[in-house]
Amino acid sequence: MAKKIFDETVLDGKYFEVHQDWETPIPGFFVLESKRKIHSVGEFSEEEAEEFIRFLVKIRKAMKDILGIDYVYLNQREDNLDYDFHLCIFPKYSWMPEKFGQRLHPNEVWAYARENMADEKTIKQVKEAAKKVRDYLN
Repeated sequence: MAKKIFDETVLDGKYFEVHQDWETPIPGFFVLESKRKIHSVGEFSEEEAEEFIRFLVKIRKAMKDILGIDYVYLNQREDNLDYDFHLCIFPKYSWMPEKFGQRLHPNEVWAYARENMADEKTIKQVKEAAKKVRDYLN
């Protein structure tokens, strides 16, 4: 798995973990990451597929129930060979379409967040969101 700056794991299993993405400081931006070195859902075993879906449903429900996030973008690229399999679960906040238009391109939002939101206030919000979700799931 990729090295994380902070260990904000919110859900940990046999095959996958869900953690806050610290490189993109947006509260509620989670990564569902494989513990095995693979690049595609087509490589999942039956057990991995079951845990993956279970974790995706749990984290999405927590995002809705605890953080009030109504909509998300799911982003996964099989051609990104620099990283092992991971699914970005990217929240849609009201400020995003206002700033980037209705057809958001996650890469633009991620770049904006990395350049403009890596401040103490936002990092605190990110940590609080991860803690709330972790507490809810445990």
